[in-house]
Amino acid sequence: MSQAGSYFIDRHAAEKAVGLALPMIHEAMKQKEVGESGFLYIVIMDPLRGPAVSSFEEAILYEYSVGDRSKWDADYAGFARAKARVSWRNGMDGHLVQELRPHMLAAGDTVLWGSVVVDGIVVAVSGANPWYDEAFAGTVAMCLRAVAKAGVVQARSKNLFLPLK
Repeated sequence: MSQAGSYFIDRHAAEKAVGLALPMIHEAMKQKEVGESGFLYIVIMDPLRGPAVSSFEEAILYEYSVGDRSKWDADYAGFARAKARVSWRNGMDGHLVQELRPHMLAAGDTVLWGSVVVDGIVVAVSGANPWYDEAFAGTVAMCLRAVAKAGVVQARSKNLFLPLK
């Protein structure tokens, strides 16, 4: 059922995108209005491994934890994966599904929000207030899109893409 994943969005690109977003995330998490858990979990899906060609588990590209997991007071990884699943399956931000398309929720889906879809890039975050989870997910998704765009520019400069004859 699995297919090859995205050429420019791989694990290394996902790690880089998270690294770019982390300074903002760490600074924001110091503010109580962002959330009080002190923990955060990020899930990034491979944009070419959609539900028609991959299982959810196969489509998970990268996961990252902020804070000491041994001190978690909730299953932030489970929440983030559940949010990612809703967006991955529906191709829409989790909040949009819940507020505008609740008929798209399946039995057992989470009603927590904090996941985004940016040009097919699905990122979910859990640990902060949902509006900040969503903001952090969006930041990571935009950074990942930028990393992919940089990859295309680099490939062009090395003539890695030649027209087919």
